[in-house]
Amino acid sequence: MPKRLIVLTFTLLIGFSQLYGQDSKGFLVDYRLLATNKTSTMTKELNEAAVAGFRLERAMGGESAYGGSEVVAVMSRNRAAEPKPRFEYRLLATNKTSTMQKELQEAGDIGFEYRDQTVFKTTYGGDEVVVILERDKELPLKRWEYKLLATNRTSTMQKELQEAGTNGFQIVGVTVGKSAFGGKEVISIMRRPVQ
Repeated sequence: MPKRLIVLTFTLLIGFSQLYGQDSKGFLVDYRLLATNKTSTMTKELNEAAVAGFRLERAMGGESAYGGSEVVAVMSRNRAAEPKPRFEYRLLATNKTSTMQKELQEAGDIGFEYRDQTVFKTTYGGDEVVVILERDKELPLKRWEYKLLATNRTSTMQKELQEAGTNGFQIVGVTVGKSAFGGKEVISIMRRPVQ
């Protein structure tokens, strides 16, 4: 039997024994859903959940049936693992590109990484772009340089994306929506590691 097939078979057997054997608890996940129409509340709730061992999976802004315009975030943790406060979150919300660019860069300078973004109507700020950043406290500090691109013309976005890519930036998120940045826009966030 070739070595590659033996390794693959062994890996599959371990996977099946864990999935169906005594270690199947390792595959159980606890979820926590957060929903609010205040960005300050979401920041607090994200970090409270992080202290209990949860990590952000996805976030989305929009109209919910009972809460009106809200940011909804889903967090998860491995039920079998020891809950520990490994992650820290920062939520940025603004309707000005210059402010968002500045806040993204300040967070990138102290090791926060992009996790998700959305556009939604906040209680006090109107239509805003919301970006959620995460820092892993167990890893060495890694700094990021961020670039925010916002335009209402896809041809302009294509040109700006290409130029940023030529300079080593990678796309991490894109949203299309109405914002106070400039009406209906494509909003892209790019980053590259700081050398």
